[in-house]
Amino acid sequence: MSDMQIRASDADRERTAQQLQQAFTEGRLDHLELEDRLERALTAKINADLTELVEDLPAEAPSAAEAVVLESVHDQVKRTGDWAVPRRLRIVAKHGGAHLDFTEAVIPHQVVEVELDLKYGSAKIVLPEGATADIDGFRTTYGTASSAVAGRPRPGTLHLVVTGESKYGQLAVRYPRKRWFTQS
Repeated sequence: MSDMQIRASDADRERTAQQLQQAFTEGRLDHLELEDRLERALTAKINADLTELVEDLPAEAPSAAEAVVLESVHDQVKRTGDWAVPRRLRIVAKHGGAHLDFTEAVIPHQVVEVELDLKYGSAKIVLPEGATADIDGFRTTYGTASSAVAGRPRPGTLHLVVTGESKYGQLAVRYPRKRWFTQS
């Protein structure tokens, strides 16, 4: 008997339902398609029935860890491009800083918590357009903390909660800068 003919479990049906809901939030399915596929997913008997419902959708996003700690003593912690964002990210840097660019990252969570422990360094965070950030939990002794993005969470968009401290550094949260001489 092939894997496709094995009876589907409740966990299999739930995973498929979550993938369908994610496709709906990304605009890949309309409301009627979502309702139809969810009904079929929740009543599926075998794995083949579930596979058929998601075969025209992209594979699930790579899983991100629940919490990650990144440490540096004399250099900058940098994450840019295509990276998996955990639900909680803690950055510890003694004589360095942090550069976090979320614009191309895979973010499976709507709310991401970032804790910064910077002694003599600064942090720059770049968010995708429309994302929001709360930096009220971050403090600095001899620096500044500024945010050029909205502070209140919005449904369906990334919301970043930044906490922690920096003794001699600063925090800047912003959207990507517009390029003057390019198409994008």
